Amino acid sequence: MMAGLIIRPFMESDFEALSNYCLPIEQAIYTSLPLKVIEDFRKDKYNLPMVIYLDEDLIGCFALYTDKAGNQYTSNENAILLKSFSLDLRHQKKGLAFKTLKVLPDMIKLSHPDKDEIILTVHHTNVPAINLYKKAGFIDKGYRFNGEEGEEFIFHSALD
Repeated sequence: MMAGLIIRPFMESDFEALSNYCLPIEQAIYTSLPLKVIEDFRKDKYNLPMVIYLDEDLIGCFALYTDKAGNQYTSNENAILLKSFSLDLRHQKKGLAFKTLKVLPDMIKLSHPDKDEIILTVHHTNVPAINLYKKAGFIDKGYRFNGEEGEEFIFHSALD
């Protein structure tokens, strides 16, 4: 893992830093804001909010969805769903999203050894995210999902 880069489960002590999270509206249309991720977690035990720190700074947030029965994007019961991945605007364009995605498989293998695949969806118009996920090794196998805001591409990454 990159020196100083820490990915871990959300704790109540992260709440203040998440309250100051900065995400521009043109990106917020594609993802849930971190406080919404936390709110969803409190309603569903299978939503695991995660935070990304670089040294002492909270730089990102995402959720892992672990319910075997509730993943509508795949029939693989051993898949884990990566949801609402974002980086704070003040920490974008530094390669940190890519580095996070590259260390994520090893982190998931340690914390969820029963999982063999990461699944995520990305809106078809979110070209920067599509390019990031492809660069990080996620594969578009051609599966599509009609979401509330239009077509979503379903990306896969095997956990070897």
